[in-house]
Amino acid sequence: MNTESYYQKVFDLTRLIPKGRITTYGAMASYLALGSARMVGWALNKSFVGHSVPAHRVVNRKGELSGRNHFPNPELMQQLLESEGIEVEDNRVINFKDLFWDPGEELDIDL
Repeated sequence: MNTESYYQKVFDLTRLIPKGRITTYGAMASYLALGSARMVGWALNKSFVGHSVPAHRVVNRKGELSGRNHFPNPELMQQLLESEGIEVEDNRVINFKDLFWDPGEELDIDL
């Protein structure tokens, strides 16, 4: 699989994350069974160029906004999450476990 098609799979999966929910780089990597959490992060870092991908809904395994510095403005990730009703404190999602969306459990489609 080439890089472009991998990125597209990551973008497509990210678009399926429901508004007001979050997932992790690792959960996405596990669902796609292609690469690692870090590779998902690299792909999402490329999503800011006109792909309309809600990358703000993807956090690290601790619920931290580890990707915030890759947004045009480091506060933007938190602002986007809060606009969807997700509470963030000290760059970490409050109620992470309650808001966690696991594509492996929620989806029955292959990307």
